[in-house]
Amino acid sequence: MVGLTGGIGSGKSAVAARLAGLGAVIVDADQLSREVVAPGTEGLAEIVATFGDRVLGPDGALDRAALGSLVFTDEAGRRALEAIIHPRVRTRTAELVAAAPPDAVVVNDVPLLVESGLGPTYHLVVVVQTALSIRLERLTRDRGMAPAEARRRIAAQADDVHRRAAADVLLTNDGTRDELHRAVDALWADRLLPYAVNLRDRQVAQPPRTDRVEADPTWPEQYARLAARIHRAVTPADLRIDHIGSTAVPEPDSVDVIDIQLTVRRLGDADGVLAEQLAEAGFPCLPETGRDAPRWPERVHGSADPARPVRLYVREAGWSGGRS
Repeated sequence: MVGLTGGIGSGKSAVAARLAGLGAVIVDADQLSREVVAPGTEGLAEIVATFGDRVLGPDGALDRAALGSLVFTDEAGRRALEAIIHPRVRTRTAELVAAAPPDAVVVNDVPLLVESGLGPTYHLVVVVQTALSIRLERLTRDRGMAPAEARRRIAAQADDVHRRAAADVLLTNDGTRDELHRAVDALWADRLLPYAVNLRDRQVAQPPRTDRVEADPTWPEQYARLAARIHRAVTPADLRIDHIGSTAVPEPDSVDVIDIQLTVRRLGDADGVLAEQLAEAGFPCLPETGRDAPRWPERVHGSADPARPVRLYVREAGWSGGRS
């Protein structure tokens, strides 16, 4: 499950199209948001009941521009609209995902992924980033927007800083279409396909790295994304998660492995359901690691993502090895 996002005019749709051509199953949130309010749907009927028939065009279809003008500066109206559309889009998304082949790479094209806080629901988040000047040029040239309208639409979305913080993969689209395609092809071959295979087979991508590298200032952000996925995946949801190891307190050089500690009440809780929850979230168990250590009983999980080595230690509360 891949989340794909990017600001308006970034070229996100071109990335989705390329991924579809490579074999990905694309779930387009914008398209679904139109389908669930098409003429004759319950969604459209509820919108008319809420906002009146002034949001309908002469053909009886939703006049999206008229509706947008009503809710753009009306917070209550926007939330009412979201309450109508979002549950229906989520239901339809779940249906499409369930219908996908079990070994599929499902790419969820979600324009407001960052704004909606959906990052932890995916195994990987891909963000398409493009310089502001290029986005403005595309919107005015290709979509016929006035410059002021283009700037307003861009300002209404998350900024690049917040998108970068949510990104496991950052695709820069400041060059040619061929350059973008090469980057997408490499992402598909080197990361997405192997990740899908590892998830299916419940296997760790690679052994931990042992070479030391210069400290990466994004390690805390990377940990935060991983921890959010773990929090969402496991039960109970209040289990303690800590960033440990050399990437938690970066030294001039460290081993590039994100070490995470998940504390459980009893070590027996680490097996069965919890182990499967972690594997489904992208953290398969290394079954022979740490089970018999007398001082530091634990279960150890790795990462199915070939580009992000992780060691996830599941430890019992109160043991010396379970203290941060």
